[in-house]
Amino acid sequence: MAAVARTITDDQLANKTPCTEYDVRALVNHLLFWGPSLAGGGRKESVAQPAAAESDVDLAAGDWRGRLLALLDDITLSWAPPSAWEGETSMGTPHTLPAPVMGDMIVGELAVHGWDLAVATGQRLELPDDLLAHLRDTVFAGVEQGREMGMYGPEVAVPADAPTLDRIIGLTGRDPAWA
Repeated sequence: MAAVARTITDDQLANKTPCTEYDVRALVNHLLFWGPSLAGGGRKESVAQPAAAESDVDLAAGDWRGRLLALLDDITLSWAPPSAWEGETSMGTPHTLPAPVMGDMIVGELAVHGWDLAVATGQRLELPDDLLAHLRDTVFAGVEQGREMGMYGPEVAVPADAPTLDRIIGLTGRDPAWA
């Protein structure tokens, strides 16, 4: 996602994304709003939200790119120690999940929203094969829970021999051929 974010221009912030709730600006706002909680989850810390709702604040103003890149680094660092993946954690709510489940959800969230941003701005998201294999296993295993939580829409049919990223994207309710 960081590689994609580095090349998004301010004039692309109004572009529509495959995540129908968001244009690029709103998706950046979403990531900046929830990102500190994602990082806090790795540290097992509760992080206060900047507002009652995402729509109450515009975090995609000013140096949004610098803040997003710093936040992505923070999320990565917070989930790097093995201890982040042990026990239970939350995203600042009273509801906890096993840390490995939460960590895998975050990896999936960043990969899928990274793809959203990439295609909305005419880029291609490149992910290493080992990450794609991990995402395939974890997204496929947790897709129904993700739908129940409102993270994913209805599955978009994708051929079984399609690239792994396309199958993951289809499973989350997005059309890999979106344009």
